[in-house]
Amino acid sequence: MDTLPTDRPPDIRVLAMPADTNAAGDIFGGWLMSQVDIAGSILAFRIADGRVATVAVNNFTFLKPVFVGDLVSLYTRLVKIGNTSVQIAVEAFAQRHRGIEESHKVATATLTYVAVGEDRRPRPIPKQ
Repeated sequence: MDTLPTDRPPDIRVLAMPADTNAAGDIFGGWLMSQVDIAGSILAFRIADGRVATVAVNNFTFLKPVFVGDLVSLYTRLVKIGNTSVQIAVEAFAQRHRGIEESHKVATATLTYVAVGEDRRPRPIPKQ
């Protein structure tokens, strides 16, 4: 069992559904990667004060499987801000039995997003 971060709420929470499974009946890893990217982009958008594009998945580690019915909570934190890019760390936790405060860390990742303007070209991130 792992402890959820208590210093901030999750950026997103999503229920793993049967449609999200692979041929073996487990939750498809690509589904979890997508949820991680969405969560990371929420914080990146806020920091960049506008549109961002994912430019790199710097690392992604699957720690435990996600099962149908798991409530997946994704937490983000800022790692680094550059001139036009921002690096975000994401942790994913699965709550297998709702009503019981038991969570399992199922993945960790670090992603890089670039701020883009209307022309879809990199633009400076406003000073924080």
